[in-house]
Amino acid sequence: MDQFCFGVDLGGTTVKIGLFTVDGMLQEKWEIPTRTENQGAAILSDIAASIQNKVDVRHLTKEQVTGIGIGVPGPVLNENRVQGCVNLGWGNVCVADELSALTGMKVKAANDANVAALGEQWQGGGKGYQNIVMFTLGTGVGGGIIQNGQIVSGANGAAGEIGHMVITEPENVVGTCGCGHQGCLEQIASATGIVNLAKRQLTECDEASILRQYAPLTAKDVLDAAKAGDALACRVAEQMMQALGRAAAYIACVMNPDVFVIGGGVSRAGEYLTEGIRRYYQQYAFHASAETPFVLASLGNDAGMTGAAGMVCNF
Repeated sequence: MDQFCFGVDLGGTTVKIGLFTVDGMLQEKWEIPTRTENQGAAILSDIAASIQNKVDVRHLTKEQVTGIGIGVPGPVLNENRVQGCVNLGWGNVCVADELSALTGMKVKAANDANVAALGEQWQGGGKGYQNIVMFTLGTGVGGGIIQNGQIVSGANGAAGEIGHMVITEPENVVGTCGCGHQGCLEQIASATGIVNLAKRQLTECDEASILRQYAPLTAKDVLDAAKAGDALACRVAEQMMQALGRAAAYIACVMNPDVFVIGGGVSRAGEYLTEGIRRYYQQYAFHASAETPFVLASLGNDAGMTGAAGMVCNF
């Protein structure tokens, strides 16, 4: 009898759901809207109804479904409880217990960035490695840590908050990070941070730059211009890659991963980005871990639901 599992990636706008075989092969994926009204009271029941519908359509028995994994946008304790997901309207919610009661299936929950890292370790850019650290470079900077094939969530579910490492002096960044500190990695290496740094450069100097023609300016514009040799864009890109290389070197002193995986929208800059990070990483890294490779994530938007499924399939 074929065995399956469901992976759920719960976001503030949509819920991505995938049906997987237990060896990680995606059979089908779909989305439903995330209804955040009334403090997100309908979210888990909507997910349960969508999964039950798929079970019915595919004529699956409960014995064929190993379980459901779910990634949520907030710290998770004991693969079950979140203590607040602001963009969902949630306070203290026992996600796994409640979804299990609604479906009659085993459920495990984890932070969304951590399950994305697990997805990349299981079926993506980190496949074949047991110890990975993933940087997710998007609007913010997220992270995930996998050690011996298991998510590292920490005492309060906050392990992997790489973006809030204070990595530089306040004068080197623009404004204050969303966490309240200044000098966070997120202020330099996120898409938002890259744009802010470029705008400051454009304001503070009269240097000719292709970036002056863009309105609105995006991180992709900055990195494309850097790859094309624009001097101002290159300075911004180097500042960003230096910060990421330094952060990776600090992490390696503690965790010593097999590989660093770079994902998120900013990672579309490709090998230009990974090679730049690696160059700075080797300047700062302890000699025993200086050759740790940097690879690009490969699962894209499927990483979260893939890792969520992996929690109940193999781990």
